[in-house]
Amino acid sequence: MNPRRIPLIAGNWKMHHGGASGLDLALEVAKLSRELRGVEVVVAPPFTVLAAVAQSLEELAEQRGLLVGVAGQNMHFEEKGAFTGEVSAPMLVDAGCRWVILGHSERRQLFGETDELVARKTKAALEHKLHPIVCVGETLEERTAGKTLEVVLRQVRAAMPALISARGAAVIAYEPVWAIGTGKVATPADAQEVHAAIRAELLKEGGDAIATPTRILYGGSVKPDNARALLAQTDIDGALVGGASLDVAQFGGILQAAAALVGGAA
Repeated sequence: MNPRRIPLIAGNWKMHHGGASGLDLALEVAKLSRELRGVEVVVAPPFTVLAAVAQSLEELAEQRGLLVGVAGQNMHFEEKGAFTGEVSAPMLVDAGCRWVILGHSERRQLFGETDELVARKTKAALEHKLHPIVCVGETLEERTAGKTLEVVLRQVRAAMPALISARGAAVIAYEPVWAIGTGKVATPADAQEVHAAIRAELLKEGGDAIATPTRILYGGSVKPDNARALLAQTDIDGALVGGASLDVAQFGGILQAAAALVGGAA
């Protein structure tokens, strides 16, 4: 971690906890955050429970100062229109979101999202004051072929105009596709190499004013037992957590690892 950037830990619930259980999980995460300092926490529930979670967390923030951000898991680039089943940036804002995950590997792999589409979504999110978490990452085949940096930097470059305009308000998440939900994880050194390359690209295209404040998260089977080693790397500014975010104890362990590194654990 770099002390000039506040670490961010975001939990992507995917297609889980879309009702009352989502409210319970969000409140438990908020309670955990009360004991942490210097770490930003975000949860990304399914669309069905976004507004309820955001309202509950806002009430807790007012009553007890328990601050947890809420993210959408995806969004359309248009504000409105005949797009059955889609959700727009203004809808997310109305629901209480301040964040949105874009270009997750599952969206790219299963739903055919292209670099260009993710770039359009990133631009739209920023226009509506949402903080995008732009996901990038290579498949196992691409990694085996030695194309990791080629693929990842291509994905970053596609969104670069929006990332530059964000001036640090956008976040990049490096998620090697082969590590998501598999139990496999990049070594801290491997992850740091990719994160450093992403930051170097930001520096080349946008200068220090972009490269320094932009946070780059690692995602892919992050657990309490590997979180500290990953987060200790210079260019890793937090984590985008999948499966472990569904378990309060595991997610709490990751939060504690981040807080310990910045001296914010209670």
